[in-house]
Amino acid sequence: MLRQRVVTALVLLAVLLPTIFWWPAWTWAALTLAFLSVGAREWAGLLAIVAARAAGSEPAAGGAGPARRVGRVAWPTALGVLAIGVVLLAWRWLAGWPAWLALSVSAAAAAWWCLAGPARLRAHRAEGGGAALAAGLLLACWIALIELHAMGPAVLLVAMAIVWIADIAAYFVGRAIGRRKLAPRISPGKSWEGAAGGALAVVAAAWAVSALADGGPLAASLPARLFDTLGPALAVPLFVGLAALSVVGDLHESLLKREAGVKDSGTLLPGHGGVLDRIDALIPVMPAALLLHRLAG
Repeated sequence: MLRQRVVTALVLLAVLLPTIFWWPAWTWAALTLAFLSVGAREWAGLLAIVAARAAGSEPAAGGAGPARRVGRVAWPTALGVLAIGVVLLAWRWLAGWPAWLALSVSAAAAAWWCLAGPARLRAHRAEGGGAALAAGLLLACWIALIELHAMGPAVLLVAMAIVWIADIAAYFVGRAIGRRKLAPRISPGKSWEGAAGGALAVVAAAWAVSALADGGPLAASLPARLFDTLGPALAVPLFVGLAALSVVGDLHESLLKREAGVKDSGTLLPGHGGVLDRIDALIPVMPAALLLHRLAG
């Protein structure tokens, strides 16, 4: 399993890194649209499984009928995300997006994750809203990824690193000293200590990036902007909030999978599961990061 995970990760890096650093900007937009369309299919498929289980049928357990019902929801959602994305991409490259588009979409997505995300976790219900909501949240993440990439590869990678640092630090801190369960009915392995460790690691990394920016590529990154324009007193809580949003995204997908009775969202990425399993924490954080970029000027 470990070897499979490593090989898959290396293949993903070999595909993604050239689009971030060297290839034309549209290749990054097109590649991420393809990934998020697959994620939309997985999300809609999970929603359909939950609905089928609630109705007394088991899509995963057999019969072409339930499986067809899942497909009737999952594939149209994926194709819908892809079609809307192609239209938005053509709009951007032919005429340019208006200034309000990315800002309003990011604000709406961030507000949803800040308010509805935790409410769903408290209620232990992740399936509400249907495939249309899932598609909207994924498209908001995609727009944010495009806009962050347009600010520079370093800006994009630093924003994505918030999620990676929070996840890695939470895992190791939780393994070392985790005692109090964060959400035992959703993800028993997560602890409050791990979540706090992830948030502290994000703050420390953000402070280090800000200190090292000094007019280089990192000067346009979110840590440099927030620490410079708002000061530590406001920047630190904002980075804690971004780390918390990454946890909300992770737990939201875990809850959805638990409701569907599956281990992974898909099988596309050997050793990792589905696309949604890899991007669950990025979905809420990227729009929030772009919004903070815009607000920081």
